[in-house]
Amino acid sequence: MSHALVPPGRAVAVLMPVLPLVAVVALAGLPPTGDGAGPADVVSALAVGYCVIRLLRERRRPLSPRAAVVLGLPVVGLALAAMGAASPQAAFGGLGRYLQIFVLVPATVLVLLRGRSCFRALAWSFVGLALWQGSVGVYQYVTGTGASYQGETVRAVGTFGATDVMGMATAVSLGVVCATGIALGRGPVRQRTAAAGCVLVLVLPLALSFSRGAWIATALACAVQLALTGLRRALKVAAAVVAAGAVLVGGFGVGTAMLQERFDSIAEVADTPDQSVVDRYTLWAAAAGMWREHPLTGVGLKGFPEYRDGHATLALSSGSDVGGAGEEYHKQALLSPHSMYLLVLSEQGLIGLTTLAGGWLALLVCALRRLPRARRRGPGLDCALVAVGLLLWLLTDFFYGDIGGPSTVLTGVALGLTAWWALSRGDRADAAPRGGAPTRLEGAAAR
Repeated sequence: MSHALVPPGRAVAVLMPVLPLVAVVALAGLPPTGDGAGPADVVSALAVGYCVIRLLRERRRPLSPRAAVVLGLPVVGLALAAMGAASPQAAFGGLGRYLQIFVLVPATVLVLLRGRSCFRALAWSFVGLALWQGSVGVYQYVTGTGASYQGETVRAVGTFGATDVMGMATAVSLGVVCATGIALGRGPVRQRTAAAGCVLVLVLPLALSFSRGAWIATALACAVQLALTGLRRALKVAAAVVAAGAVLVGGFGVGTAMLQERFDSIAEVADTPDQSVVDRYTLWAAAAGMWREHPLTGVGLKGFPEYRDGHATLALSSGSDVGGAGEEYHKQALLSPHSMYLLVLSEQGLIGLTTLAGGWLALLVCALRRLPRARRRGPGLDCALVAVGLLLWLLTDFFYGDIGGPSTVLTGVALGLTAWWALSRGDRADAAPRGGAPTRLEGAAAR
């Protein structure tokens, strides 16, 4: 009844600040146009500018002291690493990218989100992007128009193309985590049912991405989300997921042979690793070697490619095979260690890793501290689970991957969602625009 008494325009006004962020997530799914900034990166810069204008108009302090320290901590290590870069171009390019993803975009999300309705709208945009990319990926597998994998063009990569095989896996994984958090919350039954259905649908394209790192990170994040809702509920949901997966893969035979081989390779990385694993181990060793020579500040931003050959062994191949999904077959140079932690350690040293990873751990602690109250009181449990799940996914995935490509901007938005839950001041219920009192509709949406 209260929903009918409130003008629809008022609800739109509450969600208006989040629309630029939703646009960033949506545009991340556009096909890449080149090596420069993509549409999502451009819109993320516009969202930062829009945030600054709103702050100036409203004349309010953008961040609490704690939020400013946690989000601003990486700037210390980045500044030192930029000074050690090989060229001004590398310094400004690397500094701008890191600030965008780990400082500016998360801070913008924290400032622009005005309540749980905005949070949920942005979380649902991740689910929508995952469904879109997943549908494209499944089509690529079925029609044999995906990226090359074991001599067949069956790898699901979505619109990100063969040069960014982790793009679709990242988008789908983040969508799964968001949908899982919403499904496990205490929102309307219809909303939770829709979210649970999205999780089941997205399992297939995630599997067809053949990304072992994304599988591991998603499984861990969702398992923790389930555990945080209670052991009994976690066991019931886990049993349902296993049963659905058995029917999907076993009953319908979806990619059974290739998927089984890919799953088995996770346990075989220490025994008989394939060339991709050998390359990764070699790159990790090269990054560690760079760090040992420059322990405090690293070799400088974007310095890994320049120092790689001097620290890598002959086991490193000439590059990874890229082909399919509209790309001619070619070799793609291995220009990063494929581990965010080792990339930061090699280029920014201990100072950079401590400040960057320290900020992430501070976010995780703050998010977990606020979760028990959400479990007791009810409202916001879905937001808490989404926030914790997204950060856990990123922290796990960073062991196997690093930033790069059109999907990178999604990392900044995901960190912003976690930062909003962990660091926002006062009650995280929905606030009316321009400081007005919340309407009855907004209060209902917050619950």
